[in-house]
Amino acid sequence: MSNKLSSSVPTDREVVLGILNNSEEALNKLYTGYFPMILQFILNNNGDEDDAKDVYQEGIIVLYNKIKSGNFELSSKLKTYIYSVCRRIWLKKLSQQSKKTNDVTDFDDLISVEEDVEQHEEKDLQFEKMQSALLHLGEPCKTIIQDFYLNNLSMQNICEKFGYTNTDNAKTQKYKCLQRLKKLFFQS
Repeated sequence: MSNKLSSSVPTDREVVLGILNNSEEALNKLYTGYFPMILQFILNNNGDEDDAKDVYQEGIIVLYNKIKSGNFELSSKLKTYIYSVCRRIWLKKLSQQSKKTNDVTDFDDLISVEEDVEQHEEKDLQFEKMQSALLHLGEPCKTIIQDFYLNNLSMQNICEKFGYTNTDNAKTQKYKCLQRLKKLFFQS
């Protein structure tokens, strides 16, 4: 791995190794890489940019301390972890504000934020289930599905890549693969 990080959003591995190695560059990229996501969340949930900066700072500190203590085990994407930590920090702040003001509208806003949290967690779970189903799908189905839906290859390109006699045969195979994927998805 080179000393220079290549993109504005570092990979999960770059962040963990960067923090372990006290890399200022990794921390700087981490600070700028995921902040827009947290800013959008805070703005959508009764906060402002200063709130977002504070929450993001606290979230990065939590991540930093976890990694440095050796208790860090990443079971999802780092982006999801940071979002979850910052979201919980923001919910706690909203809850504290609600207790101070005892305003019904603050409570209603908190409920909508909690519903958003539940929806985000449900989507994460669905993505993990789909990823697991794809891993268990096997070849050539896995590659056909990825080529068509993720890599945006045309059926003609898939036909040529896999040696099907025509695109109708490739479409039939893709359909069968989707049915298998669906079955695996709902079994897990």
